[in-house]
Amino acid sequence: MPIFQKLSSFTMPACFALLVFLSFVGCSSHEFSSHKRINNNVHKLSPQMTFDIAFHGVLLWASMGFLMPIGVLIIRMCNREEYGRKVKVIFYVHVTLQVLSVVLATVGGVMSIKNFENSFNNYHQRIGLALYGAIWVQALIGFCRPGRGSKRRSVWYFVHWILGTTVCIVGMINIYTGLEAYQKKTSRSIRVWTVVFTAEVCLMAFLYLFQDKWEYMQKQRVFMGNETVTPSDQVIPPPREYSLKEVFTEPCMKKNALMNHFMD
Repeated sequence: MPIFQKLSSFTMPACFALLVFLSFVGCSSHEFSSHKRINNNVHKLSPQMTFDIAFHGVLLWASMGFLMPIGVLIIRMCNREEYGRKVKVIFYVHVTLQVLSVVLATVGGVMSIKNFENSFNNYHQRIGLALYGAIWVQALIGFCRPGRGSKRRSVWYFVHWILGTTVCIVGMINIYTGLEAYQKKTSRSIRVWTVVFTAEVCLMAFLYLFQDKWEYMQKQRVFMGNETVTPSDQVIPPPREYSLKEVFTEPCMKKNALMNHFMD
């Protein structure tokens, strides 16, 4: 189990950093060619279709871009708590957020199948189709959680963690591809939404890293609290007064191999 925790603490920040880097690279390269593509391929959409595309994006943003990562951050708090009521509350909040995420993603998927052209000739549609299946598999794995102490618990934890992390990261990447698809369809600028989502990703990455250091900071606080002694708590023993007579009359006891020789 500690190996899995160390692996997760390394993998998630690296994936967040890669995600932010790809978003900036994609935005910079997209700005040069966006105007040319828009002028050459303007799609005339009805107001209802424009609303459906925007609502589909909001649903998936709320699902895979917000609720799912927040659920991951919340469940990581259980690693720093003992058994008790607080752990149960954290667990049920995690389950509630993930269930809402699956429901919203399912509604967005049904809407895309029903209202949009699904030729699956672009990365956004292909990745989205894979994510729809993966989130339901992840949900079923979550509900099939073995009890503590079971031999299958470690295997379940690894599968649940690796699949959940993959879905979360790929879902965020697909939000960026969805923003580009939205711009192609509607010829509207996505600069503001890209900046907002990138700021959200950076904030979540910061919280993820802060969680790893919070326990260390708490331990350092306790350690320093035990080591620091205030002046009011110090007990100073009264000094012993020696007289010259006691100093010169007491024999000098040397604690070494020549002690008997000096005493004689």
